Amino acid sequence: MSLLPETGRRIDEIAARAQSAGQVPSLVLAVVRDRAVRHFAGAGEQPHPDPKTQYRLGSITKTFTATLVMQLRDQGRLALDDPLERHLPGVPVGGVTLRHLLGHVSGLTREPDGAWWERAEGGSVEQLLAGLTPDKLAGPPYRRYRYSNLAYGLLGAVLERVTGQSWADLATQRLLEPLGMRRTSLQPIEPFARGYVVHALGGTLHEEPRTGTGAMAPAGQLWSTVTDMARWAGFLTDPAPQVLARETVDEMCAPVAIHDLESWTGGHGLGPQLFRVGERVYAGHGGSMPGYVAHLVVHRRSRFGVVAFANAYGLGDLSIREVSLRALTAVLDGEPAEITPWRATPPPSGDRAELCGRWWWMGREFQVVPDGDGLLMTGTAQPTLFTREAPDRWRGVEGGNEGEILTVLRAPDGTVDRLDIATFVFSRDPAHLA
Repeated sequence: MSLLPETGRRIDEIAARAQSAGQVPSLVLAVVRDRAVRHFAGAGEQPHPDPKTQYRLGSITKTFTATLVMQLRDQGRLALDDPLERHLPGVPVGGVTLRHLLGHVSGLTREPDGAWWERAEGGSVEQLLAGLTPDKLAGPPYRRYRYSNLAYGLLGAVLERVTGQSWADLATQRLLEPLGMRRTSLQPIEPFARGYVVHALGGTLHEEPRTGTGAMAPAGQLWSTVTDMARWAGFLTDPAPQVLARETVDEMCAPVAIHDLESWTGGHGLGPQLFRVGERVYAGHGGSMPGYVAHLVVHRRSRFGVVAFANAYGLGDLSIREVSLRALTAVLDGEPAEITPWRATPPPSGDRAELCGRWWWMGREFQVVPDGDGLLMTGTAQPTLFTREAPDRWRGVEGGNEGEILTVLRAPDGTVDRLDIATFVFSRDPAHLA
């Protein structure tokens, strides 16, 4: 399903204005949903915009690396609170944990030693580790948010040590192939956009080298297309269980750190960046490499996302992040919200029937209704979904009482008398206050 005509025109305008004001040879902007491109906008002619043309992703690559780490965590092969020393013995910054590295709260400085890794041929993992010194820690963990490319180079080294496979093989076999991302690769494959520096004096173009980043590849090596990134956006909004469980992607998109402590418009999860625009929170990541800028952002609840690429380093006074967020907000403001059709609820059976209906606590009424195999308690701003753990014991899995236990209290004759949720006792009696 395509966008409404007016929304589509707005996206076309955002793309055209960004390409013109930003003075980039080519800019593409796509609205995606459910792993498909819903609207494609392009501006510029070098190259002519096409959803199947590769651009360099830059740091969007970090979301792939983070997903690999979470896969291994879910398989029990590592823990997020493992110190780096456990997997890379002898490193002088071994006290930081994998969780710290994922969320950019390790205290590590931004870049590894040596030449600018984004523009030079990369070295090996051994060379990366040999360049580590204690002064790469600029502060203790969690003292502040400090974005670190070096952290993701180290996460790539951990992945290789734990699995015995290269990061490139892991990304291909565990992510790209299962998701059908056949036009995402470590090196550019034609057709691909050449990347440029646009010189401020005269607007001339200088083509940038396309280097391999070696051990720093987990921080920014991948190339991809709009059509492939629609699949990755779809994974972030509706995870493919053969790649990662929905609960784990939810965990990745929960905030670890806030970027700007004054306005709270940006944060970071376990891999994804988080962006707040008004009352909405988006997830995704930006990226840049010499000659390229890129951005991917999704609104997980609506499943809409935006992919933006340009083949020049920077967009003048604009940013690819601003373009991407503006486009996604325009879509969410312009498109009608999805309406879920009402369906009759089948009557509960068994012990669930005993628990459904009206309950009271402190003079307030609550309702318990069946929800799939679980129970949904409403009556608060955050209704809670409970699932059964044992007879007369239910666990909150979503909502205001997530993680808490609902215990069924029975009368001497065996009938349900009250519900105890984390010491808050609910009764069928409206006068009950305890």
